[in-house]
Amino acid sequence: MKLGGNSSALEFEVAESYEGMSRRAEQLVAAELKRKPGLIFCASAGGTPTRLYELMAARHCRQPGVFKRMRVLQIDEWGGLPKLHPASCEVDLQKKLLEPLAIQRRHYIGFRTETRSPQSESRRIGRWLAANGPIDICILGLGVNGHVAMNEPGEALIPRTHVARLAKSSLEHAMLRNLSRKPRYGLTVGMADILSSRMILLLVNGKRKRAALKQLQKAAVTTQFPASLLWLHPRAIVLCDREAAGTNSIRS
Repeated sequence: MKLGGNSSALEFEVAESYEGMSRRAEQLVAAELKRKPGLIFCASAGGTPTRLYELMAARHCRQPGVFKRMRVLQIDEWGGLPKLHPASCEVDLQKKLLEPLAIQRRHYIGFRTETRSPQSESRRIGRWLAANGPIDICILGLGVNGHVAMNEPGEALIPRTHVARLAKSSLEHAMLRNLSRKPRYGLTVGMADILSSRMILLLVNGKRKRAALKQLQKAAVTTQFPASLLWLHPRAIVLCDREAAGTNSIRS
């Protein structure tokens, strides 16, 4: 089912549950993978895409080799954490996506959490993306303040991979809940890189994201709400569950 509102390139689909939302996302990924086995899959860490990755792993078990050529690009990382820290985005992706799908080391491109030069690290990923991109499928979550990846609200947005100053709400992320010392910065793919993707899937679940989802529906593009820039993309799909959609009008 699709969420009511202004007609535009940005599509909204509402599933009755998180499970349904995740299954729809997996179907879309599988269709793209069939069309282009060597696609670039830009992956987000955290709780929202967890079930999507589990379903992809299940497909790998049924169809060994289906992800053999797929390349995985890490979309962002907490900066300044020790290497392979359990709260890092890379460790999360290793457990949920890379190991279950048997992604080869040469097919994974990720930020280094511990680096003497964050700027050089962001440029390294930027160079890889410039040489190999664009992204084919970009998996995004929606921050409560409207951020996507670690592109935080502001007067202006840095378009390409960069070192990000993290908002207070981002430092309260569930992945960082038990840390006494929070990350000093973020490393992230920029909004221009995201908007260059061939397909974008924004996954939104739970009551906590309801206000942000409602704001996104207004179709007012502003750097103060980075997710709103997805209205400018020709093939961006918002997949949400009923808890996130709340009482918003639905049309098929």
